[in-house]
Amino acid sequence: MSYDVIFIGAGPGGYVGAIRAAQLGLKVACVEGRETLGGTCLNVGCIPSKALLHATHQLHEAEHNFDAMGLTGAKPKVDWKKMLGYKSDVIGQNTKGIEFLFKKNKVDWIKGWAKVLSPGRVQVGEQTYDTKKIVIASGSESSPLNGVDVDEKIIVTSTGALELGKIPKKLIVIGAGVIGLEMGSVYARLGAEVTVVEYLDRIIPGNDAEVAKTFQRLLAKQGLNFVLGAAVQSATATKTKAKVTYKLRKDDSEQTLEADTVLLSTGRRPFVDGLGLQDLGIEITARGQIATDAHYKTSVDGIYAIGDVIEGPMLAHKAEDEGMAVAEILAGQAGHVNYGVIPGVIYTWPEVASVGETEESLKEAGRAYKVGKFSFMGNGRAKANFAGDGFVKILADKETDRIIGAHIIGPYAGDLIHEICVAMEFGAAAEDLARTCHAHPTYSEAVREAALACGDGAIHA
Repeated sequence: MSYDVIFIGAGPGGYVGAIRAAQLGLKVACVEGRETLGGTCLNVGCIPSKALLHATHQLHEAEHNFDAMGLTGAKPKVDWKKMLGYKSDVIGQNTKGIEFLFKKNKVDWIKGWAKVLSPGRVQVGEQTYDTKKIVIASGSESSPLNGVDVDEKIIVTSTGALELGKIPKKLIVIGAGVIGLEMGSVYARLGAEVTVVEYLDRIIPGNDAEVAKTFQRLLAKQGLNFVLGAAVQSATATKTKAKVTYKLRKDDSEQTLEADTVLLSTGRRPFVDGLGLQDLGIEITARGQIATDAHYKTSVDGIYAIGDVIEGPMLAHKAEDEGMAVAEILAGQAGHVNYGVIPGVIYTWPEVASVGETEESLKEAGRAYKVGKFSFMGNGRAKANFAGDGFVKILADKETDRIIGAHIIGPYAGDLIHEICVAMEFGAAAEDLARTCHAHPTYSEAVREAALACGDGAIHA
């Protein structure tokens, strides 16, 4: 069997790229070794974690806000096994949906693990396939940490955290990034005592510092404990417990914590095992990523790479955009990704969303900017829905008023960020956003108010 292009990996980059290439008239196959399509994101990442976040947020609302709204009755009880079943159903619906889309678009699913024998030849099991182009989209895996032995039962990565046999009484999270704080929130809502241990002196590194400070305060109110500036030395497990040893960076003192479960969430690394990249002579960066040019070509002709295996943020939607772009390039079009407008979202409550520059990056670059900020406490819809925590911050160029960044902590921030993304794609000024009518009462009015604050000032502040 011969193809125009074979995508290796059926995660958000691979499956989206495969479908787009097929839509553009290419003969396409996608190799995937999992029993289901969708990669880490749909199977053990974005989708199942959002199911648990949604379920536990409903629990939080019932426990804390229902009574105030006149909704009285017995507090709901948690059936953990049933909640995990709900999560599995959500995964199944999504992965089967990708299978349907492959059939609809005539994309062949080659089941198994791929090895690239040479440009134009891919081996899967005992079978070899010929193809004009190869796109590596094999994704990422949880990064290990010296001294921490993961067994996915007591000491777990995000994969094991989604399948715990029971809700832990005590949970230690190593790493205060997106995954750690999302899963920490899930188990805190379910009653676990959660302690987050982070090497740096702040949470969510890379995000706006003001947002991070507010976020930490709100998570602490929800019961999460934080140990910052702590270098983890080891995490060891017995049959039922785990012990984490760390050193405080400020004084080098050694401390220990005990818990039922430890979640290792210190980041991810490219997953390229078994692909045979070394034999092919494909250039790898110092960080273990596949080196590519601006058109996703590797150092070997005919082989391309996208998503988590190459440079840039390890985000499903970044991989999707690259999948679309590389498919268009291979079909003779001008595929392109605007890396300046890739949003990032943390799906806790409140949500945190960001796009573009931060105040810190602008100060470092010496670029003059102005800030428009608006608190959700000034938003009528947010106050009515017990969602007044947080704010919208818009950053605009001081001279041109062009929007160059935005940071939201508040209700449905992950949805609200996108009107700012569209504005940035069109090179809009803060005034353009401020003069756009927003329906009342909506959370999105806070975005308009922040844009107004870049000019003469917000109305409701």
